[in-house]
This record gives sequence, structure tokens and C-alpha cells, in this order.
Amino acid sequence: MSLKPKKSLGQHFLRDQNILRKITMAVGAGKNERVIEIGPGEGALTEWLLQAFDDVLAIEVDGRAVDMLGERFPDLKVRHGDILKENWDDVLAAGKGNVVVGNIPYYITSPILFKIMDAGPVFRKAVLLMQKEVAERLVAGPGTKAYGILSVQAQLLGEVEYLFDVSRHVFFPKPKVESAVIEFRPSQKELPVHLADLKTVVRTSFNQRRKMLSNSLKQVLKQQNKETIDFDLNLRPDQLMPEEFITLTTKIFGNKS
Repeated sequence: MSLKPKKSLGQHFLRDQNILRKITMAVGAGKNERVIEIGPGEGALTEWLLQAFDDVLAIEVDGRAVDMLGERFPDLKVRHGDILKENWDDVLAAGKGNVVVGNIPYYITSPILFKIMDAGPVFRKAVLLMQKEVAERLVAGPGTKAYGILSVQAQLLGEVEYLFDVSRHVFFPKPKVESAVIEFRPSQKELPVHLADLKTVVRTSFNQRRKMLSNSLKQVLKQQNKETIDFDLNLRPDQLMPEEFITLTTKIFGNKS
């Protein structure tokens, strides 16, 4: 039983049993936790998850895959929907822990990552298979080419661990790029600033990453009626540690009141 991959959905089905086993082991959900799988497709990973865990919920946008999953796994809870439009309250198990897992389509990797990161500690962790380049950006440090918006937000909103590489040869069809699996654990601590303010500072800073902060943040400072602030704006954004963006946001917007 197999599906013809839809290019419009960025479908690359993972079929390597060893990689599927490693991902399942990385999920490591407890007895009282729900596993939420994003984009199960043909159900290769789903089969492993159902064997290992008691409570699995799949979210799939492709109607063909939803029908196939229903036939293959009669006891599987399946939602026919787009993860980017789903409300976490509708998929999380109340009174239980929740773990997210998925083979994320390359073309919507960043939006899915931001949705997961922005959700806060509503789940314990996420184990995600994605384009290797994006995985490297998530764990990148200051001063590197890969360091940017994703790096800063991921590292401020949780802990990211690069787990292992995945060859493009274990997918059907083969993508043009290599992949990797990462683990993201949401922080249990509340940010001292508003998330929207932090995002504004981080994204505006890196939109002109080669310029000094005094140039890239000029409009933001003007909007906040701040001619000067107690922060070295002669630095470039890639010279700041993630935590320094919290300080910078506080200087511009103030802490949560």
C-alpha cells in the first residue's frame, strides 16, 4: 500500500526502518503522554509509534493519506487538517504530557517551527526531521553564517539538540538535499519581555544582518521615541548572544508590565 507523492505538498516519504526506529526512540514518550505526529503520509513512522506508545494522534493534510491511515490503522486517531491552521487546544491531550514528532515538508519548515516554538511549554518536546541546513541554523552560534532569526528564537524559547543526520537516499522520492533530526524542548520559564516585541527586534536586526544595529533598528527606535539606549548599537546582530536580544528588547520596549 503506497501513495504517489504530491510535489505540491512537498512529500518525501521516509522508508528506512533503521531511521524510523531511531526517531521513535528519540520520541521516548512516557505511559501518560500523547504523541502527535505531523504529516504521517503513508504511515511508515506511524506504525512504529503505534507499536511503542499508547496514545498517538496523527495530523495529515492529504486526504488520500488520511484514508490510507484509516484503513491501515483502525485504532489510530487521525485529524484531516493543516498543522499550520490547527489549534493546539484541539490536538493536545488534557491532563497528559504531549510530544510532537514529524517529517516536516521542506517548503513549510520555518512556519511549522515557529508555530511549535511560539506555543511555549504546552508539550514536553518535539522531535523533527527536516532539511539539514535548517537544523544547522537552529543550533548555530554567534559569528557563524548559519546564525540568524531561527537560531536566536529557538535558543531563547527552549533548548535545541542536533540528534543525527539522515541521508537523502532513504526517502522516496529522493530530495535534492540532506536531512537531519533535531529535538526541541520548550522552556518552562516565561520570557521577561513580550514575545511579539522580541520577534520584532530579532527579525528587524537580522533583516540587515551586515549592518550595525543602529541602522537596522533605526525605525523601531524611532517608533518607540528612543533616540539613544544603553546598549552598544555599533554591533552587528550576528555578534550578539541570544540572551543579549532579551536585553536589547528590554531597552527598547521595556519588560512585561
